[in-house]
Amino acid sequence: MTTTTHNYVPRHIGIVMDGNGRWAKARHRPRSFGHNAGRKAVREVVEGCIRHGVEALTLFAFSSENWQRPPDEVGALLDLFMRALDKEVDELHENNVRLRFIGDLSAFDNTLHKRMLDAAKRTAENTKLQLNIAVNYGGRWDIVQAARKAAMAVARGDLAVEAIDEAAFDRWTSLGEAPPLDLFIRTGGDHRISNFLLWQLAYAELYFTETLWPDFNQASLQLAINDFARRERRFGRTGDQVAQAAAR
Repeated sequence: MTTTTHNYVPRHIGIVMDGNGRWAKARHRPRSFGHNAGRKAVREVVEGCIRHGVEALTLFAFSSENWQRPPDEVGALLDLFMRALDKEVDELHENNVRLRFIGDLSAFDNTLHKRMLDAAKRTAENTKLQLNIAVNYGGRWDIVQAARKAAMAVARGDLAVEAIDEAAFDRWTSLGEAPPLDLFIRTGGDHRISNFLLWQLAYAELYFTETLWPDFNQASLQLAINDFARRERRFGRTGDQVAQAAAR
C-alpha cells in the first residue's frame, strides 16, 4: 500500500521528556546525571524545531506530581533548572526564541521565580520559536485554573455564562496564545499522557518512542515529524472529505 506524505510540519509540538533516570541507571550513575544529560537533547530539539519552521515547542520539565520524588532528586532538578536558566537564556535570545514558563510558579522560591520571569521578559519580543517550559504543571490544574478565570469574569459581570464556548475557554488556558497542539511526543517507551496538556491534546497526533530522552536528537525529531506527515488528520470528517478539500 502506498503511503502519502503531506508537505507540512506540525506548528506546535509538545514533548514528555522521559527516560533520564533509566539512562543514568544503565550507566551506573545517579538520576541527576541523566537529567543533566537531557539538556543536550533539549538543545537538539530546539535547534531542530527552528530548522523545520515549527512555531511552538512545549516541554514537560517538572510536573505537579514530581514533588513526590525523593527530596534529593527534586533538589537536583531545581538546581539544574537554575543553572540551565543562567547558561541557556543568552543562546535562546540570540536565536530569536521566546521563552515562557507555564504552570503554578508560586510553588518555587523567590530567586528561581524571579529568574524565570526575567528570562521570559528578556525574550518576550522574539519570534522565531515559542518555547514553553511546563514546570509544576498538570493538565487538570490547567483546566481548573482556566475554569476559575471564567468564573471570576462571570462574577465581575464581564462575561455572560452563555458566552463561554471552547474558543473562549481555550484563551484562559496556559497555552491560549500558542498555535493548537499538533504533535505529542513521549520518549522512554511508556504510552501515557501523564497529565500533560489534557485540554490541548484533543486533536493532537500521538507519537511514542523507546528512545530515552538523553539520546533523543534531531534525527529522532525528524522521524517523529515524518510520521506526523504521513497521517491523515480528519477532525471528524471522512477521508474522502479531506481528500476533496486538499484537491481544491
